[in-house]
Order: sequence, then structure tokens, then C-alpha cells
Amino acid sequence: MIRVEGLTKRYGNVNAISDVSFEVGKGEVVGFLGPNGAGKSTSMRILCGCLGATSGKALVGDLDVLERPREVKQRIGYLPEVPPLYGTMTVRDYVTFAARIKGVSDANGAALKAIDRTGLTSVRGRIIDHLSKGYRQRVGLAQALVHDPEVLVLDEPNSGLDPAQRVEIRDLLTELAAGDRTVILSTHVLGEVEALCERVVIINKGRIVAQDTIANLAAAAYSLRVRVARPTAETQSTLAAVPGVVNVDQVDDGLWSIGTQDDVRELLAAAAVPFGLLELSPGQRLEEAYLRLTTEGAE
Repeated sequence: MIRVEGLTKRYGNVNAISDVSFEVGKGEVVGFLGPNGAGKSTSMRILCGCLGATSGKALVGDLDVLERPREVKQRIGYLPEVPPLYGTMTVRDYVTFAARIKGVSDANGAALKAIDRTGLTSVRGRIIDHLSKGYRQRVGLAQALVHDPEVLVLDEPNSGLDPAQRVEIRDLLTELAAGDRTVILSTHVLGEVEALCERVVIINKGRIVAQDTIANLAAAAYSLRVRVARPTAETQSTLAAVPGVVNVDQVDDGLWSIGTQDDVRELLAAAAVPFGLLELSPGQRLEEAYLRLTTEGAE
């Protein structure tokens, strides 16, 4: 459904992105990850026809974004990191306006449907500038959905939402991705990526450093969390001495994140028991893989 080939965007002598290539199949939900300034937003803006590339190609279906931008935009719903809102309009008027400029035949009906799906019905008559940041984020999502696009490109859709609202938006995105709709999701909340995506594309310093399933990336970052009741000055060195342990990093008082080369849970448990073992659990594997690829992997 989406094919990006060798995209490069240059500002003077600085490359924002370099030779970026990836594909997203129809109905696939893919996480697009990277540190701030890595090139995520630049890549997404080019894909949505909002920014021209210096070189390379981006296609949505069989449509070249550069050659047929209007047709591409009819097939894509785009939520930028900063939603494109007109603050003096009401929610209903704005979403209806978005439907009209996107060529929706029944703009009023489409707007009401998008408002309902994003949980905005109770504030549809409110001025956008009078809403909280979380509600304004929802309005931005409503405009991305209003024309029922085949492809959703979402840049930090959960920005500014409280935990309950994040769950609601996650449920909505799960519903939207259940059919043939293709979704690219950029977020720093890796738990959302694990809940919604099967595959991720990771970019760092303008270049793609990994494309794989979450399961495969996580398997390459085997880690454990160990918590003890009675930590001492010797606890960390004792854990580090266990055969197969690569590194031991203290997370909090009595809590360590441990990188390993193999399954050493039995040996670690035995080493931690004298200190009052309270927890031995898998680490945050996607996070471990992400950090490795955007630090060590970048070099």
C-alpha cells in the first residue's frame, strides 16, 4: 500500500533524511520510531504530500506523491504532531470544514460521525481554543478520519492525553486498523506501539536503522528486571558475576535492569535470594532494542 524508495531531504548542506526506504502493506499497522530530530516528521510530511523530497520516491497505492498529490491526499488521513486547527471555530464547524475541503459529499454527516468516534460529541459546540490540549488532539484526529481514508499517518496521536483518554484512542485505533486500513503510527510511548503494531521501522540521524517485527527485535534484546528487599553495596557486583550476564544497570533502590546473553533466570534467582528476592521478570524488550539501535546501533 505504501512504498518509500530512497527518500532524501536536504536543507543546504544538512540532510534531514538520507536514503529512507520502507514498505507498509495494506491493512498493516506499523510503528515509525526514532528520537527527536531523527527524521520521522520529515518522512511523514513527504509521504503525505506536505513537503517535497530532494530525491527519492514515495507511493501510496500506485500513486506517486510528487506527481499526483491531490489524489494521494484524498486517500490519506494525516495527523501532524501539532494538529492543524482553527482555534476560533467550533469543533463541529471545523470538522465539517475539513470534510468539505477533502471533497466529502455529505460533509455534515461525516463530521458528526468523526466527532462521535473520537469522543467529542459533548464538546462539539465548543470553541476549539477553549478546549484542553487533550480535546484539541482529538479534534485533530477527527479531521484526519473525516473522509474515511484508506491510510492513516499519525504523528504522536496521544500527545497531551491523560491515561484514560489514551486507552480510548488506543481502542479507536485498534478498531480502525481491524479492517483493510493501513496505519503508520509515530509515538514515543513504546507501550502503545507494542499494543497496536506488529512491526516497526526505526529511524536515527535521518537513516533507517531497523525494520522488523516487534517479536524479532525484542528477542535480540534479552533482558531481565531484578528487585530485592535488602540491597547492599555487594548486590550489583554479585548479580554482574552471574555467568551470561552482560550488564547490570541500577534503575531504582533495590531494582536492576540486567542484560543477558541467554536465559539465566535460575542462576540470577539463586544469586538474588540472599538479598531478599522480590521480583524476577522480563525487561522492557522493545525499549531495550530501541535504545540499542538509536545509540550503539547509530554508530
